[in-house]
Amino acid sequence: MQAEIGIIGGSGVYDISMLKGAEEVKVYTPYGETSDRITLGEFGGRKVAFIPRHGKGHRIPPHRVNYRANIWALKELGVTRIIAPSAVGSLQPDVVPGQIVFPDQFIDMTKKRDYTFYDGGPVAHVSMADPFCPEMRELAESEGRRISLDLHPKGTYVCIEGPRFSTRAESALFKGWGAHVIGMTLVPEANLAREKGICYLTVAMVTDYDVWAERPVTALEVVETLAKNVESVQRLLTALVPALPKERSCGCGDSLKDSVV
Repeated sequence: MQAEIGIIGGSGVYDISMLKGAEEVKVYTPYGETSDRITLGEFGGRKVAFIPRHGKGHRIPPHRVNYRANIWALKELGVTRIIAPSAVGSLQPDVVPGQIVFPDQFIDMTKKRDYTFYDGGPVAHVSMADPFCPEMRELAESEGRRISLDLHPKGTYVCIEGPRFSTRAESALFKGWGAHVIGMTLVPEANLAREKGICYLTVAMVTDYDVWAERPVTALEVVETLAKNVESVQRLLTALVPALPKERSCGCGDSLKDSVV
């Protein structure tokens, strides 16, 4: 069983009814259990592998996700591109709940995760200057605008450890840095995808204003807005997946060139 495109379903994105001929598979990895079984199927004429980042029923908190196992398993199945929806909070007034952001940069504020496949034996220093696939970001923007999504084509994502939300002081600091959204799952998922030469696109679903806005966020508020965002993401996937070129021209697959010491 093989796939070419991986979808890592974030908060709220668990519906796999869109996949034709869906079949669940268990992939054994050197890094332990994946978040859940991986569902393989056809979507938009393409072979797709779907994995729920937090497991079915949203049982795994962001700091406990086995990111290495998930990325390794997708690579083992033949995946060369990953689309990764995730829920985020807004750090700027013009980034409005209900919108979608395609980040082009991130700031890592996590503390105790497994960040690399190269933690023994050969050492690899992989460039993350531009951490997201430019080809996928450009296509996601054009397809998103074509279907009239309310989106931001770029932005900076602050990734925190979680599972708690920010303090007011932290949120004000991140806002002052000029970052646009805040979430808990981007790192090390993006790092690991780059190490495996996989194109990676984050689809950041804005669910609320972070607490810099002097209004403490609640889980209920996040869930209510998220339900609206999920519909937009499903529309985006329907447009984007079949539009992805069969051949890559972005250079993501050459990430290890001149990186291994």
